[in-house]
Amino acid sequence: MEFDVPLFSRGFVRRRAISLATSLSVMATSFALAQDPKHGSEARRVTDADEQQFLLDIDLAMSNMNRSMLMTSTDDIDRDFVNVMVPHHQGAIDMARPEIKWGRNDELRQLARRMVSQQEEEISSLRHALPAATSLMPSTGTEIASHAPN
Repeated sequence: MEFDVPLFSRGFVRRRAISLATSLSVMATSFALAQDPKHGSEARRVTDADEQQFLLDIDLAMSNMNRSMLMTSTDDIDRDFVNVMVPHHQGAIDMARPEIKWGRNDELRQLARRMVSQQEEEISSLRHALPAATSLMPSTGTEIASHAPN
């Protein structure tokens, strides 16, 4: 007897596509910011060591976010949505913080501060949408919906 078993589940492919799209978006934004003609003329100068730390912080934030977004389907669309979106929003917070700390452009740093506030509100809303099924995720401290059945 022969079974037709897909190599990857639809959920697995969907999560990989979301992760890839997020990574490409961050890369495109980073490239665009690197091309800014005002790059060297800002009042606040950043040393090479600061740039290295910024890049390490961003890389760590992206890695943590992508790892946190990997999940097994709970067969509950709403829980799966929360399980993916909370780490996604936490990743945005974790990527905004290095800009706040190391960034040179005051406008971008202010935007990053607003992003942190907005993303925290979004995470809070997501957590409250499924209040009976939340647990603390140890790897990032991000609270996500558990895999417990309804």
